[in-house]
Amino acid sequence: MKPLPLIAVLLFCSFSARAAIKSEPIAYKEGTTDFEGVLFYDDADTTPRRTVLVCHEWWGLNDYAKQRAEQLAKMGYVAFAVDMYGKGVQAKSMEEAGKMAGALKDNRATLRARINAALAAVKARKEVDPKKIAAIGYCFGGGGVMELARSGADISGIVSFHGGGALATKNPAKPGDVKCKVMIIQAAQDPSTNRAGFDALLDELRDAKVDYQTILYNLNVHPFTVPGGQGYDADADRRSWASMRVFFDEIFGR
Repeated sequence: MKPLPLIAVLLFCSFSARAAIKSEPIAYKEGTTDFEGVLFYDDADTTPRRTVLVCHEWWGLNDYAKQRAEQLAKMGYVAFAVDMYGKGVQAKSMEEAGKMAGALKDNRATLRARINAALAAVKARKEVDPKKIAAIGYCFGGGGVMELARSGADISGIVSFHGGGALATKNPAKPGDVKCKVMIIQAAQDPSTNRAGFDALLDELRDAKVDYQTILYNLNVHPFTVPGGQGYDADADRRSWASMRVFFDEIFGR
C-alpha cells in the first residue's frame, strides 16, 4: 500500500483536530436565581471567534437547543445554549410550559435581564470574540432573542425561528433602541399569532428603523424546525438554516 501524499495527511489531521467538539456547563446568576447553560466549541481552536447564543423553546433548556448549539459549533462557531428558567428547570407538560413562558412574557424586564445575563456570561469566555456575537431562538426563544435586540444589546444580529406570538410586545422599540440586524423566519399562517400581530411587529421594526428581513413559508404550523415534532417541515427546516448561514456571513463576514 502506497503512503498517503503529504497534503492528504495534513488535511486528515486538520479535519480530525477540528472534529472534537467540547461541551461545558456554564453557571451564572441573574438576581438571586442560578442558571446553567451549555457552551459548545472546538477546543482545537484557541483564537477568540464568532459566537452564537441559542435560546430554547418554552420547554426550557432541553436536548433540542443543545443539539442546535452543537451543530453551530461544528460549523466553527462558539455556541451557548442559554438557560432562561433556572438551573435544571424544565416544563413537564404543555400547561406547565405555557405558564413558565407566559410568566416571562408578562415580565419583559425579567426576560431581558435573563437573556442579557447569558450574554454577559458568554462574553467573559476567552474563546469568544465579544465584537462578533449573534443570537438565535426557537418559538419562545425567538421572542427571547427579539427582546435581547430590543434591550439595545451590543451584538451583531438575531434570528428568530417561528417566534410567532412570542414576538409581540406592548412596549415596541423606538429609533435607536435596536443596534443589531434582525432576521424573522416563520410560517405565514402561524396559528400562534395572526396577521394583525405580525403586521404590528413589522410596523415596529419599520418605525424603529431596524435593519431587518423576514422569510415566510407557506405553512399553517407553528414549530417547523423540530424533527419528529408536530408541524415539522424538512424543507422549511433546511431552507431556514441555510438562510441563517447567509445572514451570519453578512453580519460577521466570511
